[in-house]
Amino acid sequence: MIISIVLAPFSCLNPLLEKMTSSWAFFAQGLTTIVLLCVNHRVAVASEYTRPGPGRIVLTKHMKPNSYPQQVHVSSVGADHMRVSYITNDSSIPSKVQYGKVSGKYNAVANGDSSHYTYFLYTSGKIHKVKIGPLEPDTVYYYRCGGVGDEFSFKTAPASLPIEFAVVGDLGQTEWTVSTLAHIGKLDYDMLLLPGDLSYADSQQPLWDSFGRLIQPYASSRPWMVTEGNHEVEALTALDMVPFIAYNHRWRMPYEESESTSNLYYSFNVAGAVHIIMLGSYTEYGPDSAQYKWLVSDLAKVDRSVTPWLIVLLHAPWTRTQPIKGKEKR
Repeated sequence: MIISIVLAPFSCLNPLLEKMTSSWAFFAQGLTTIVLLCVNHRVAVASEYTRPGPGRIVLTKHMKPNSYPQQVHVSSVGADHMRVSYITNDSSIPSKVQYGKVSGKYNAVANGDSSHYTYFLYTSGKIHKVKIGPLEPDTVYYYRCGGVGDEFSFKTAPASLPIEFAVVGDLGQTEWTVSTLAHIGKLDYDMLLLPGDLSYADSQQPLWDSFGRLIQPYASSRPWMVTEGNHEVEALTALDMVPFIAYNHRWRMPYEESESTSNLYYSFNVAGAVHIIMLGSYTEYGPDSAQYKWLVSDLAKVDRSVTPWLIVLLHAPWTRTQPIKGKEKR
């Protein structure tokens, strides 16, 4: 599912919603839950959509030297920083990002850390994570990872409204994914929100690498903020494979900045007036859980007079009023 959401000051909200009612497009690929909260205002609802059948898996290979960074993606960290993540097959490449506002001229450099993980017979490449900034809002930055390979660029989010989000769930890596990414590429969005089911690797770890390469042209140019779905669990208890090991190593989100103790749920502010909460559907969420207590605390800190827009995303709802039947039990 891909949705384009534009948030603007309340003074221009009504004509904006009229425009969005006729222009929103949905390309549904799976189950995603999005809650958009704004006091005394209605949100446009799209017409019913019929989901197509599954497409062929698209495998994306690394065609460059082992030293060249691959699977590059960026995510927002705080008000004026970004985290650049990339993977190298060459373990000698440093966790370093050079960056600047002019192509080929990097007047700043930041160093980060790296990790790797083992999953049964698979061992990941060197996973680099580098936090860069402070950065100016609504500005294009050019950057190079590890001191080798290609130059990339991204645009930071605006400091105030309006802001445009692309929201996509259950992305995977099929022919339909390629189509969805092409639609995303046509949008002049500021940030992508992905509430679960990223690669559909389902324990086949090379598919995580293929997915990272497939989305690199998009995820390296705008911040992608994600949370987990059922396909990220990948727990194999009998083989001591802990859940979310690939997801947590590859997609580190700013959970610590929001005082969360888990990468599986967190929150952040953007554009001055928007507070976004990314919840976990596949970690404990009952009233006595750490996630529930964190959520209560996080919501208590939101001043709606300053931050009127509250967006909550999760992969599957925590509760429902109807009994679960048939395929929904999965």
